[in-house]
Amino acid sequence: MMLPRGKDFLPPGPLRSGHVQTMLSSSGVRRLLLPKRAQTVLQGSEPVMVNGGDGVRLTGAYTAQRSHPQSRGLAVLFHGWEGSVDSTYVLQTGSRLLADGWDVFRLNFRDHGDSHHLNEALFHSCRIDEVVHALGDIAQRFPMRPMVLAGFSLGGNFALRAAMKAQAAGLPLSYALAVCPIIDPGEGLFSLEGSAPWFYQAYFMHKWRRSLQAKQAAFPHREYFELAELKQNLRGLTAALVARHTDFESLEAYLDGYSVAGRALADMHVPCTILTARDDPVIPVDAFEKLELPANVELDIASYGGHCGFIRGWDMTSFTDDYIAARFNAVTA
Repeated sequence: MMLPRGKDFLPPGPLRSGHVQTMLSSSGVRRLLLPKRAQTVLQGSEPVMVNGGDGVRLTGAYTAQRSHPQSRGLAVLFHGWEGSVDSTYVLQTGSRLLADGWDVFRLNFRDHGDSHHLNEALFHSCRIDEVVHALGDIAQRFPMRPMVLAGFSLGGNFALRAAMKAQAAGLPLSYALAVCPIIDPGEGLFSLEGSAPWFYQAYFMHKWRRSLQAKQAAFPHREYFELAELKQNLRGLTAALVARHTDFESLEAYLDGYSVAGRALADMHVPCTILTARDDPVIPVDAFEKLELPANVELDIASYGGHCGFIRGWDMTSFTDDYIAARFNAVTA
């Protein structure tokens, strides 16, 4: 079976800009222009409260496929930082997988979507254990096999770390795919501050501050951050998060805590694919080229695509839908 490769993605001229791809990927314009089939995963979806262990509650949505006589299996999708189960790219991918006969579960990380009120402690990127526990709960509730996983950006980083922990946790995970995952958080944070245009940091900071305000409103008796801390840049506010809400001794230790750089994935037992774009302005491609990967982890670097864009044309559909579906379907071949 010939699977699509990153080199196959060749968008029309105006869409060969990594910045255009990145800005369109989560834009309201894209959601308006997408065909209706890109949101079919919302039809008949069931809200689900998931057990993250130690009293942690996470939310998600499950949609059973109806297009095939028998389900291919269960596909779990992870959104990116400050995204949600209703992010455009999650709905679009979920809808495509549903059409191909997969049952689809979309998981919200802590404090994403409308879940700020469920857990008093703040989300941070090293909370992998609750996500792995949640995957175990999902696997028990929806025992379709095989179980496959895809994540985008920070969700791709979580997907890779979950796959690393799958065997020890007893997860029945057959395959994982990460689109433009964060590899080296320290390098990624520095690139947003330095080499990336200012509006990327402004965009993420606006969404993060809005999320923190929602958290504060849900738990008014807590003081999560002082006003002066909220006015800091990405590095400053992240350092305040580490000092106030984690046990890490420094910002660097925290960033290392969710890094998958270098040899971090060398002992991966679950077959995986990492798809990224050379023109991604958010996650530097250098980190991908330095990875030391085992034979069961495929690294695919496309020339174009931006950060989680891979938009094929003016209908705003994404190459990643075909890419993910083909690899998931190959698991059942």
